[in-house]
Amino acid sequence: MRILISNDDGIHSSGIKSLAEAVSKEHEVYVVAPDRERSATGHSLTLHRPLRLDEVTHLSGVSIAYSTDGTPSDCVKIAIGAILKEPPEIVLSGINHGPNMGSDVLYSGTVSAAMEGAIYNIPSIAISLADNKPQDFTSAALFITKLLKIIPQIKFPDRTLLNINIPPLPVEEIAGIQITELGVRPYNDYFVKRVDPRGRTYYWLAGEAVEENELPGTDVFAVRNNMISITPVTVHMTNRSMLPELKDWVKQIKIN
Repeated sequence: MRILISNDDGIHSSGIKSLAEAVSKEHEVYVVAPDRERSATGHSLTLHRPLRLDEVTHLSGVSIAYSTDGTPSDCVKIAIGAILKEPPEIVLSGINHGPNMGSDVLYSGTVSAAMEGAIYNIPSIAISLADNKPQDFTSAALFITKLLKIIPQIKFPDRTLLNINIPPLPVEEIAGIQITELGVRPYNDYFVKRVDPRGRTYYWLAGEAVEENELPGTDVFAVRNNMISITPVTVHMTNRSMLPELKDWVKQIKIN
């Protein structure tokens, strides 16, 4: 298959290197990734300045690889719109250094790169290793190579991606694979107030994810129990269950 790989940790991250080198053994692989870390950039695009590309050669086995000074979403968009002669058959984003579960998907550059592929209706997968200080991506890369063998059998619904989180364990210690829903995973956010040498106040966003009380069937619960979580996520964000009641409510509003 012709595969496009991107990420949000940057072109020199260990995760994208492990993924690209593993996948390129059996597939035609192209890489376009940010030139530096772009975590938590969400689905932002660069509109007010040009994007610049530089070819890189440190990823063995790939057809070609570029870094760009844009966001993860920029990477996928420019790859499809300007670099590749033919659209990729699949978009892979990752392997991310840390989990992307629950509400993380709203902020994650990793998920957003895959979402950009899904917007083009290309089968797309976001891959994350659920360890904020990962050392070994072997299990995660191996799982993706196995998943790619059955991808042609999977019918992706309209503008839908797969969000995959993999426990940071050796293959023999992974308890299985679970198809999941997104958990909640809120953060206990707070800001640290400081003063710079010139006397100006600045703030650092801090806090940690709260993973308690996650129900069975969610991505957080699965990973906590040493299982690979696969969650289908769609671009279509309309809450259809609310539509009938909302229509009744707005009947009370008299415009004129």
